[in-house]
This record gives sequence, C-alpha cells and structure tokens, in this order.
Amino acid sequence: MSINLQKGQKINLSKESSGLKRIMVGLGWDEVRQSSGGFFKTLFSAPQQDIDCDASVILCGADGKIISNDIKSSVVYFGNLRHPSGAIVHQGDNLTGAGEGDDEQIMVDISRLPSDIYKVVFTVNIYDASRRGQHFGMIENAFIRLVDMDKNQEICRFNLSENYNNMTGLVVGEIYRKGNEWKFNAIGQAVKEASRLDAIISLYR
Repeated sequence: MSINLQKGQKINLSKESSGLKRIMVGLGWDEVRQSSGGFFKTLFSAPQQDIDCDASVILCGADGKIISNDIKSSVVYFGNLRHPSGAIVHQGDNLTGAGEGDDEQIMVDISRLPSDIYKVVFTVNIYDASRRGQHFGMIENAFIRLVDMDKNQEICRFNLSENYNNMTGLVVGEIYRKGNEWKFNAIGQAVKEASRLDAIISLYR
C-alpha cells in the first residue's frame, strides 16, 4: 500500500520495497481554472499562456553539494534527458501540464548510480515565469510519487498542498543514500525566482 507523506517526512525506500532497484518518479500538476470574466474580458484580453513547468534532477555528493559544475554530468532536465551512466532517464518535457496523472516521469536505476552520487534531488520550475507573470499560485494538485518499476507498485506519494503564491520554483523531494539503504525526503521548499533552472541549481553549490 502506498504511503501518503507530509512535508518533511522521510521513509526508508529499501525497507518499504525490498530488493528495490528501479524507481519511476512521477510529477504532476494542473493549472488553476480561470473564470472567463464575461464577454468583454474575453473580447479584449490577450489569451492566457500555458504554464510550462519543467521537472529536473540535481545530483549531489556526500557533502550535499552538486557533484560537478559540468551540467551534463550533474543535472538531468529537458535539455539533457539522460545521465551519462544511464542510471537516470527523463521521459521528456510536458509543455502544458494538461491531462490526468503524471505530467513528467523520471526513471532512476539506483543499482547503476555512480558511487559519488549520494543524493538525487527532484525540482520543478516554471519556465520564463517572470516574463509571463506566472507563479505556483496558478498551479494546483501538484504531487510527486515513487513507483517500484519491477513490482509496478507505488511506494509513496507527496501532495504539495501549501500556498506557493508568487513562487516560481519548488524543490519537491529527494532520494538519498544512507549506508547501503536509500531513503526519500518529502521537501516542498519554494524558491521565489526560478524562471531559469540555474536559480535552483545555485542552492546546491
């Protein structure tokens, strides 16, 4: 049975799903429905742009810092969908967040992760948020969930239910190594200005 987590909660993935090797990390969100405002607002207003949320992965070492300044080896995102080790594969960018279920999926094979990676951080930012006047107050039903791919079984889910008004980035959660075990931490930390991924990456430098 999947575990519903609250912000700040941690679970031992290795104990919750014995023999765990491959994890599917699903992230989802919906745009808040906007009222039409009537005929004249529709007639004279510019069409609202879709909110383009981008899920990314930041890879950190034992010190909690990003493992390298080389983005190709330390960050997996829409511009670098596959880590050189093959252990992390991003399934691609969803430009609108439309539809039910996961909007973006990231596959993590913890059995193949290089030994210098101790923490795998999952983030979401709104692309070009400042220019478009968008923020996470316009997003609802955001979540992250972890699935044991070999058993096709959801391990845990974290629903981000806080008010993230005027925030444009989120550190959603992280998988981290402790000894021979892997754990998950539900974070939900907001970042005010993250129109570009660099703003979130800088938190780990």
